[in-house]
Amino acid sequence: MSEEVKNFIDKIADGDNASAGDAFKDALRVKVGNSLDAHRQEVAGNMFNGSVEQPHSDPKPVIADPGTFNQDGSVSPTTNAGDGQADLDLSQPSPVGIDVDNAG
Repeated sequence: MSEEVKNFIDKIADGDNASAGDAFKDALRVKVGNSLDAHRQEVAGNMFNGSVEQPHSDPKPVIADPGTFNQDGSVSPTTNAGDGQADLDLSQPSPVGIDVDNAG
C-alpha cells in the first residue's frame, strides 16, 4: 500500500473528510502517473524492436483490358492488336488558304 493511500485512510478514520478528498486525489494522481510511466517505458522499449515492415505505398492497380483512345473520346479494345506498337496519326492538316511552303 502506498503512502498516499495510507494517508487517505488515516484522514477518513479521523473524520477529516475535506483532507480525505485531497488525499484521495493525491493517491489517484500517483497511481495514474505510475501506470502511465510503465506504459511509456513499454512503448519505448517495443517501438523499434520486432516491428513488422509496412509497405510504402498501395499496390499498383491491374489493368485488365487496355484500349486505344479514338478521336471522339471513346476507347477501342486492343485485344487483337498483339504487336505492342501504337497506331498514331500525328500529321496535322494544313490550314485552309495558307501556303505553308511559301510562308515566310
